[in-house]
Amino acid sequence: MNEKEIPNTPTSLATSQSGKTARIVKWAIIIGIIIVLNLFINYAISLIYKAPEISGFCPNELTSKLYTDKAMCVGVGGQWNETTEPMMSAPTDGMSKPVLVNGMCDPTYTCSQKFNDSQSVYNRNVFIMLVILGILSIVGGAYVTHLSSVVALGFSFGGVISILIGAIRYWSNMQDVLRVVVLGVALAALVWVGIKKIKE
Repeated sequence: MNEKEIPNTPTSLATSQSGKTARIVKWAIIIGIIIVLNLFINYAISLIYKAPEISGFCPNELTSKLYTDKAMCVGVGGQWNETTEPMMSAPTDGMSKPVLVNGMCDPTYTCSQKFNDSQSVYNRNVFIMLVILGILSIVGGAYVTHLSSVVALGFSFGGVISILIGAIRYWSNMQDVLRVVVLGVALAALVWVGIKKIKE
């Protein structure tokens, strides 16, 4: 004789609905922690460690002048590009008459390179900070598991996202040795946390 299916009772339906709601709330909190943690980390870094600005390297005066020859251009750190034929160069003030020149000047050539070098150093340092803070978040998440699994998951996933953001930000400019060192440290931290939690 086949067993009869037990119909869903109002109590079982309410319990099932309550469980679904609890899971939704749990993951909403986890995602919220991940987002807010990374926003906090990135805004705190930008507040404490200011990014270089192009205006600090290339003042507006450089581009507001008219450069009529190579000596004048190179004298301000610019790059002079000779042209095959003389050409008319319009003055930047909009008042003077056009001038005949034998080339084109990029007055921001040197200062732009200095800015790019400074930006690269800044991105490297921010990357290292994000990796360190990401690892600390993962380790912190492992230590608060007994207090709240939701917070632990939020901090752990948030730490992983922080490392990912840092890698995306600086990966193309990073030296191979630094990539190996930083990723090795990050991997060691993840393995250590994983082994520690399994033993517990």
